[in-house]
Amino acid sequence: MTRPSGRSDTQMREMTLTPWVNKYAEGSCLVKCGDTHVLCTASVEHKVPNWMKQQGKRGGWITAEYGMLPRANANRIDREAIKGKQDGRTQEIQRLIGRTMRAVVDLHQLDNITIKIDCDVLQADGGTRTASINGAYVALAQALDSLAADGTLEKSPLLGQVAAISCGVVQGTAVVDLDYVEDSNAGTDTNFVMNDKGELLEIQGTAEGAPFTSEQLSTMMKMASDTMPLIFQKQKEALGQKRS
Repeated sequence: MTRPSGRSDTQMREMTLTPWVNKYAEGSCLVKCGDTHVLCTASVEHKVPNWMKQQGKRGGWITAEYGMLPRANANRIDREAIKGKQDGRTQEIQRLIGRTMRAVVDLHQLDNITIKIDCDVLQADGGTRTASINGAYVALAQALDSLAADGTLEKSPLLGQVAAISCGVVQGTAVVDLDYVEDSNAGTDTNFVMNDKGELLEIQGTAEGAPFTSEQLSTMMKMASDTMPLIFQKQKEALGQKRS
């Protein structure tokens, strides 16, 4: 199969992670994965959710919000605030982002601190949730480093890195990092979230056309695993850039 983009089956789109793009947020990153662009920010609040207080839980919390700007797609979409509620897809994605960020942080060290991550899709061409996770990690790491630098925390409570990539089966062939054309025609669409130890944090897979086999799942998992080091390296390079 020849992919519309001309990429090989195992080749991800060109990814850039530009740090410190917001002058106010404690952490920020603009992630571009092909024509998918997402602005990620991390904001520090010196309080925790009421449910933590009510349950007597100590430590801190990390949560996320996700949204698509009106012209992120070819056709304008209304802001969800106009509708008065978030749709199920939005809620599912932002919960995914929050879960994956909490998985690589020792929350017990965040004493009475909440970090809110905002992922705003500026332009969508498939893979917005995986791009959001990859950029959110950079913004989160920056925010945690800032808390350590100003003495609020003794050290950053990061336990490792986290990254995500999509894989799918298109016309019977497993491919990595689907763009919109491939995603909309895929028989199978799967998202993999992993840490830098090679461990899986989450798999979201759906047979949107025909059922997929265990062999195809294994192929996609290997593609995702082989791609992760490239993303981790880009995250490290972004975090190595100083705030101007």
